[in-house]
Amino acid sequence: MVQVRIGTDLIEVASIAESCERFGRRYLERIFTPDEIAYCEAGGEEMAQRLAARFAAKEACMKVLRPVGGGIPWRSIEVVKTPEGWVELKLHDSARRLADAAGIVDLSLSLSHERSMAIAVVAATIDS
Repeated sequence: MVQVRIGTDLIEVASIAESCERFGRRYLERIFTPDEIAYCEAGGEEMAQRLAARFAAKEACMKVLRPVGGGIPWRSIEVVKTPEGWVELKLHDSARRLADAAGIVDLSLSLSHERSMAIAVVAATIDS
């Protein structure tokens, strides 16, 4: 039997922009992988929107993974842009272990952002 888990998150772009301004590089490197940072920085004026969408993706993914206790490191969930322009999730370390333990065999991601808001939806297929 196949099960599905859905996670979603909506975030104000301004909250991410404020964190970047207040904490700088330390904030970016705590939350995002080097590849995520490079992609978002290349977005120019869209940098905060891109970061917010990726932050929302990480939150939505955590809702799917359902960590018990304290959560998992932000950077163990990575948003990757495919050559075709789609986005995918790549899990590392503790996030990968949680997904494996839950029987998650596939993750799908959808992102959207505009000037003030960003949203992400994550769907997980579980083979039970």
